[in-house]
Amino acid sequence: MAILSKIRERSLALIAVIGLALFAFVLDPSTITDFFNSSKINEIGEVDGETISRQEFSNAVENYKSSNRSSTEMQASNAVWNNLLRDKIYTKQLEDAGITLGESDVWNAIISNQFIQNNQQFKNEIGLFDEDKFKLFLNDLKNSEDQSTWLAWNNFMTQIGNNLKNDTYNGLVNAGLGASLKEGEFKYKEDNTSFSADFVYIPFTTIADSLVTVNKNEIENYIQENKNKFKVETSRDIQFVKFDITATTQDKEDIKNEVGKLLEDRKEYSNVTKNEETIPGLKNATDYETFFQENGSDLPFSESYFLTADLPKVIAAEAETKKENETFGPYEDGRFFKISKVTEVLQKPDSVKSSYILIPFVGSQAANDNTTKTEAQAKKSADSILKLVRYNKEKFAEVASVTNTDASKDRGGELGWTRYSQAFSPNFDKDYADFIYSNRKGKVGLVKTKFGFHIIRVDDAKKKKKIMKVVTFGREILPSENTENDVFQKVENFSLDITSKNLSLEDAAKEKGYAIQPAVGLGMFEERVPGLNGNNREIVTWAFNKDTEIGKFKRFDVDKGYVVAVVTKKTEEGTKSADQAINSVRPILSNEKKAALIAEKMKGATLQDIATANNTSVGKMNNVSLKSPSIPGAGLESKVVGSMFYAKENELYNKVVGANGVFAYIITKREEPPVIPNYSTYRQTLANERRNKTVSLYNALKSAADIEDNRAFYYGIEN
Repeated sequence: MAILSKIRERSLALIAVIGLALFAFVLDPSTITDFFNSSKINEIGEVDGETISRQEFSNAVENYKSSNRSSTEMQASNAVWNNLLRDKIYTKQLEDAGITLGESDVWNAIISNQFIQNNQQFKNEIGLFDEDKFKLFLNDLKNSEDQSTWLAWNNFMTQIGNNLKNDTYNGLVNAGLGASLKEGEFKYKEDNTSFSADFVYIPFTTIADSLVTVNKNEIENYIQENKNKFKVETSRDIQFVKFDITATTQDKEDIKNEVGKLLEDRKEYSNVTKNEETIPGLKNATDYETFFQENGSDLPFSESYFLTADLPKVIAAEAETKKENETFGPYEDGRFFKISKVTEVLQKPDSVKSSYILIPFVGSQAANDNTTKTEAQAKKSADSILKLVRYNKEKFAEVASVTNTDASKDRGGELGWTRYSQAFSPNFDKDYADFIYSNRKGKVGLVKTKFGFHIIRVDDAKKKKKIMKVVTFGREILPSENTENDVFQKVENFSLDITSKNLSLEDAAKEKGYAIQPAVGLGMFEERVPGLNGNNREIVTWAFNKDTEIGKFKRFDVDKGYVVAVVTKKTEEGTKSADQAINSVRPILSNEKKAALIAEKMKGATLQDIATANNTSVGKMNNVSLKSPSIPGAGLESKVVGSMFYAKENELYNKVVGANGVFAYIITKREEPPVIPNYSTYRQTLANERRNKTVSLYNALKSAADIEDNRAFYYGIEN
């Protein structure tokens, strides 16, 4: 009834809204969608007036994530946004130049791609690329129930099309970025001319900082005159107190005792037999997989062979004395309390040296685009090779150098030494390992592995050592429920202090003795907060929302704890304020004023006069060039050395302001390189330097483009 009455109350307003929408529709049918839909909701952004729709962006993000499964949401968002910007910018540039790339151009670029050209499944009977096979493959993917592979291929082909636009535009620009022989000659002279000079150098440090003042108006004027240097993105500064939920000493002791009890048998009442049953502990257990399941191990069941040196350090020394069916623990190792049992003791080589010949087949892990043999065909080839090389080391090496495709081909198939722990690790093939550790030196045999058919020769083995087969049960060291409750109560009390006592987060933290951590310059599309583990997108979103005011705090659940955070500063997109830029601008303006004061004292008709007036001496520099613009006693001075390049010999140049001070100098000697017959090499170098500026070119186009980014709204940030 309450809902119906609300509808009646608002019926007039509802009728008015519908009426206005219908009236707009009569005038222009397309406006009805615009009327109900905010552009901010349906548009992710604009590039020079061209819209990037929500649907286009969303599809692109999903495609990107399906092809890059390890990427996070924000990583995918930023990559897709940059790709869309690049595509829109280059498309517009090509359109403005009157150049259109048709579907046939893109298709030709796709089928010319080397990955597609060399793919065996797209080749015909004589080994040539078959366009029809490729088209059929794409059609089958597009119509398949599982669309993930089609999306990956579609994304790949879209990228080829986008790259074609980039390459086409850059190619057009590069075609006009050559260089003349005269420019080549000038570059040759620039690179190879050296000069010597006498100079007087007065550092800025000779003027005390207290003698020059820089006011706020001067800083603001400098910023306005150099706006491009002081652009700033939207960001937030926060402070937070982190409350970690970690296991206490008591928690650890309790877990250790629980794990320790599992070594021994225990009695439990059975509802099935109505009697007490004996549950075997690890000492007496024989079905270890069941033991792990019934007792809730946080480590997966595994029986592995170890040299004593490869066991955890806390039990390695003790292991030397252990026999079959003896146990270790409980012991702490990393994040776990563990108990272990020796289930078998063997004497095995410490390491084995081996060589191999590999014949892969279609479907094996070593197969590549050139693999054509079926498993049966590969087995037949392997059998024939085995007969040929079984008793002939030279023939073995000869065949391996032709057949193998990895680095072993250059060593006659030699794999080298493999330690026991390495051989039986998850990263090594078990079938290969079983063969080399189960056979004597000189044995040659055929083994099918996940990589194909291996013809293996055992070349050597080092002395035998004690090998133990060990099973290890573990419980992760986690905080107890009581510990979690205690931490939660601390967080609640801290939040209550801020509210009830009207304290700032900083004052409340000082009162409790808690550490405050800052996170400065958080970007709108970041996921991580410095100082915190895991994904903290929730904190970033909160910091940017319009309702989150400076000084406002909030509690967050984070990985293994809680955070109480407060926004301390908001920076909006635009130009840095004087306060923000003061540390970088003040030294520049200060040095300008110091330069003026120094210049007033640099009077005299000669360098010696200038040196005497400033209580310093005349320095000398020899064989300085534009390539190495360093002045003795002054450091890197590119601007001053650049002026020397064009200076006349034996003429005094005074009051030249450099990076570190003010100079006066006289060029005493100039050595120009000899004339050479042809400057085409230098012309080509200059042309290549200009053509290798595609990144700078794109950045210039991007800077000039009118870009509107509404992704914040898409990700739940209301500004």
